Amino acid sequence: MKQRIYIDTSVVGGYFDDEFSADTIPFFSRVKNGEITIIVSDILEAELLRAPDFVRVLLTNMPEIQIEKIKLSREAIELADKYIEAKVVGKTSRADCQHIAIATLCNADVLISWNFKHIVNLDRIRGYNAINYQNGHKMIEIRTPKEITKYGNEN
Repeated sequence: MKQRIYIDTSVVGGYFDDEFSADTIPFFSRVKNGEITIIVSDILEAELLRAPDFVRVLLTNMPEIQIEKIKLSREAIELADKYIEAKVVGKTSRADCQHIAIATLCNADVLISWNFKHIVNLDRIRGYNAINYQNGHKMIEIRTPKEITKYGNEN
């Protein structure tokens, strides 16, 4: 079964970043090859408006059938606020929390990010999942594109 993977803005930017491109480019190749469906939120689309043109066009080069678009819902806003209220992260990380809440509520198989401070961070992941559990939601897998690319073909 094809994985549905929620991506945040750092993954799109990582395609063009010297530090992350070696692991991000193969991830997007798997998307192009139809192996993965990426979940793209309106938050990511809004964040990309501030990015350089060459970054913004990356997603337009992906097959539309491999992209699932989702909007920020009232429920996702409320769940994100619960992460902040529990001090998993501070108020300045609201957009990061909204990415996680959207991925949780749309039942993404995994959320991938290169944001090690607020997202791909073991203590933070435990915090997000504790709030998810307390509120009757599933646990969310949070990984880097490197983990998806390296281990993705073993399913």
